[in-house]
Amino acid sequence: MARLRLSVQFESGARPDDWPLSRPRLRRLILASLPANCAQAEINVVVMGTAKARRLNRDYRGQDHATNILTFPYTQTPMLSADLLLCMSVIKAEARQQGKRPDHHAAHLIVHGVLHASGMDHQHKSDADAMEWLEAAILSRFRIPNPYA
Repeated sequence: MARLRLSVQFESGARPDDWPLSRPRLRRLILASLPANCAQAEINVVVMGTAKARRLNRDYRGQDHATNILTFPYTQTPMLSADLLLCMSVIKAEARQQGKRPDHHAAHLIVHGVLHASGMDHQHKSDADAMEWLEAAILSRFRIPNPYA
């Protein structure tokens, strides 16, 4: 199993009380999402407000709206290093719209972000199918329903 160095930060506009995942659960989700050949990981989870999520999404992806997660990978295997920036207000709104529990949706996005940091993407249908299958498999180990079902 990989060694994980995890930090969790709450920026202005984000309230720690809104974050639905305990640190131990967050740690287990990340470890379960790392590739088998990853010996060590350093993951920074940053929970941000809507304004910052919108600004970063506009600056880095050219989309002028707040987003649920942005992943910034720095290195991959054998040492994976990445920042996962999440916007809880967007996550809660999406969970409500999709009839999901906010903690399940946040867990899904953590898994999704770690897979992106590991080099996976969903630009092509075959890649998206593989990524969605892996996300569902990882989440099922935590008794979280398939987010794509």
